[in-house]
Amino acid sequence: MKVLVRVVVYVMTFVLLFGGVGALGYIRSNQGYWMPTRQTPMPALQSVSVPEHDPKKPTVAVLLANPTTEVFDFMVPYEMFAMTEAYNVYAVAPDKNVKTLSGGLDLMPHYSFDELDRLLGKSPDLIVIPAMPMVDEAKYKPVREWIQKHADTKLVSICAGGLNLADTGLLKGKEATTDWKSFDYQEINKYPETKWRRGVRYVADGNIVSSAALTSGIDAVLYVISQQLGEPMAEKIAKEMNYPSYAFVKNPQVAPYYVDRTEMIFTFNQAFQWNKKSAGVLLYNGMDDGALSTIFDTYAASGTTKVYTISDAKQPIVTKYHLNLVSRYQMANALKLDRMFVPGVEAETIAAADVKQWSEKGNNVVPEFIHSGYGDRFMFDAPLEDLAKQEDVLTARYGLKRLEYRATHLAFEGNPFSYEAFGIPVLLGFAALLLAFSIDRRFMQKGKRGRHQLVTRS
Repeated sequence: MKVLVRVVVYVMTFVLLFGGVGALGYIRSNQGYWMPTRQTPMPALQSVSVPEHDPKKPTVAVLLANPTTEVFDFMVPYEMFAMTEAYNVYAVAPDKNVKTLSGGLDLMPHYSFDELDRLLGKSPDLIVIPAMPMVDEAKYKPVREWIQKHADTKLVSICAGGLNLADTGLLKGKEATTDWKSFDYQEINKYPETKWRRGVRYVADGNIVSSAALTSGIDAVLYVISQQLGEPMAEKIAKEMNYPSYAFVKNPQVAPYYVDRTEMIFTFNQAFQWNKKSAGVLLYNGMDDGALSTIFDTYAASGTTKVYTISDAKQPIVTKYHLNLVSRYQMANALKLDRMFVPGVEAETIAAADVKQWSEKGNNVVPEFIHSGYGDRFMFDAPLEDLAKQEDVLTARYGLKRLEYRATHLAFEGNPFSYEAFGIPVLLGFAALLLAFSIDRRFMQKGKRGRHQLVTRS
């Protein structure tokens, strides 16, 4: 019995110290990515740049939710449909308030749901459904209802947006897919009437196309473009993006990913990376929408880096394809940064004036043109290769897996693993062992000695 009590003490001490600290770190890091709180006052915004509506073109509505939407799932499909110049493409939300993408990128919708309905007088021709947290029913309900209202239109879900689509009931009896984690974490079990398929980049069933994780959404969008505008247009968009995996558009079959030991580096980065890097991303007019998303869906998503948007504009920054971005910090009140990213292949030219302003304001962090020299490569290559150098190879390789980017040509150079992410758990383990040993000696062994002395005296 005494041995059992001592074992329980050692185990509970380890669980409470190691597990408690790790759980707290993981929760805070995860919330920081999915629910990034704005620390600066919202500026008084006066205007929103809205792409001109051409009634002769079909309309694509890309959804934004309250409080957040996954950054890749929104930004990349939005950019791809806009690149065709064959659609009216709008960012649409329940209301016109500023919305937040995962990692902390704020933007303004072009239209509210009601405004777009009035503009069109009918359903949009296509609705893109990104991954959107459904934890706050009151805030999320308008999104569900609007999708249901336009159930007969073309629907494209991206990554875990498949769960959002299943939540509407529109996937009952249909084949669909979603991100690989949702299979292993049993999220799909909430929707048993859907015929979930694993090991495919996308699934087309009737008016619905659903994609697997993140970059699989590129394949799904290219498939839709090929069906609606012809294969030459889809090939043109893939070529302009330097996307190396167009073969998946024709054959979406792929060996499935699973939650396995590779998940450890992500979990440990989230839980035990206490000294996270601080990176700014410079927002400038005309910036490439997709290139911007790569900063958030590599560095911020890895659990190693906090990313802050910075500009010197008090009104929205307008991207190449007319998204309206709202920076969280001005150059004059920017936080202390470790790095400053200026994304986009053409950033050195387009952002020259903004970079000059940054330097003139006495900011010591030298801007980095992260995509410079990568003009002939896919937009995620540069951040992923750089992430390996900033952090470690394991973190970069998991980033590749998380994105479901099936690339084999990337060159990862850096530490083999994170000394901090793995070192802190080891130290916590030793601390838990020492604490348990102290409790053992202080209370259990002391009580044993006390009873022994009583027996001896008697």
